[in-house]
Amino acid sequence: MKAVAINKYLNYRASIFMQNVIGLVLVLMLAASVVPAQDAAMKKRLDTVIDEAIKNEKIVGATMIVARDGKIVYRRTAGYNDREAKKLLRESDVFRLASLTKLIVSTAALRLVDEGTLNLDDPVTKYLPEFRPKLEGGRAPVITVRHLLTHTAGLTYTGFEKPDGAYHRLNVSGGIDGVDVSLEENLRRIAAAPLLYEPGAGWGYSVAIDVLGAVVAKAGGSTLQEVVRRTVTAPLKMKDTAFTAKNPARLVVPYGDAEKRPVRMTEPFVLTWGSAEIIYSPRKATEANDFPSGGAGMVGTITDYYRLLEALRTGGAPVLKPATARLIAENQVGNLPITATANPDAWGWSLGLSVLKDPVAAKTPQSIGTWAWIGAYGHSYFVDPKEKLTVICLTDTAIAGMVGEFPTALVNAVYGNENFSTGKN
Repeated sequence: MKAVAINKYLNYRASIFMQNVIGLVLVLMLAASVVPAQDAAMKKRLDTVIDEAIKNEKIVGATMIVARDGKIVYRRTAGYNDREAKKLLRESDVFRLASLTKLIVSTAALRLVDEGTLNLDDPVTKYLPEFRPKLEGGRAPVITVRHLLTHTAGLTYTGFEKPDGAYHRLNVSGGIDGVDVSLEENLRRIAAAPLLYEPGAGWGYSVAIDVLGAVVAKAGGSTLQEVVRRTVTAPLKMKDTAFTAKNPARLVVPYGDAEKRPVRMTEPFVLTWGSAEIIYSPRKATEANDFPSGGAGMVGTITDYYRLLEALRTGGAPVLKPATARLIAENQVGNLPITATANPDAWGWSLGLSVLKDPVAAKTPQSIGTWAWIGAYGHSYFVDPKEKLTVICLTDTAIAGMVGEFPTALVNAVYGNENFSTGKN
């Protein structure tokens, strides 16, 4: 009788175990069926946005990657690298990164912080003794490395000034223009212009990361190119990302917005964007002797940049310590308005990019804490830590690929937002 009872008990336990196994399998099967369906719907939405934008000649070509929790769920390259030659765009093509450079150089600076050779609260003069820009009254305040990283140093860009502004008069380079100048001379020109406000008291998108590049070079004991290679691009195997295109034949032809359709950029190319004027110099991507602009001077591929975003999203390895990487997702400037965004009070700024504070005010489906930025040659990216999303789209069309209808439609398409727009006229 005792043996029978033991057998009944064992059979009962086996039955319960099998029920649990079957239940787990059903849950996994259900999850597996929901996620592909979700991704299939997203793919259809994104394809529509990209196809319509190319068909309507809003953009010439685009390449995009969407990953969820480290798994790529959407990958598409469409349109032309060279429209006139009918040369199709490829994922392996090299883009002029413009301001996407800022995150790379900011990451290099943070790596030096982890190594103990740089401190966020160090005065810039510790590394650049001659860099002492003054306020209108003549006083030279302390500017720290943190001020540079957060764009609170009181600097600006030539394109944001009136034509008679100090940066215009001094011919300051913003990194993507055709000003032939050394890094040292450009720093001298920046320092000769008056600061717009007391460092830390305001926010202004600026040449601060160009100055940071010089700090990184000095603190890292080499050229900016070499320090960035050692600290960021080599560890992440970003083999096509550098300050000069290794193979110019792989560079994407850049286009600029025009009334009827994007036009092929000339050398130089002037584009008016609102009240700002942007001067592009496409040749800079092939000129090894031009100064390395920490704010706008690098080139690279979408797969390289995706590696950087994923590394930062997942804790920073092999580049940064987890605590340092977390700083990138945190607003570092309080309630200072981020005037380079469409909704200045909805976004904050961390150490290299914008951070979403108020999705409702920003009119976006992205989660609070999403970090993102854009590049003036026509690029955008964002990382939504809550949803474990990493999204990047590089285009060959400025400014339409960077801000406005097309990138907004991409964001809505990723989330399946009911305000989804195809980008049609």
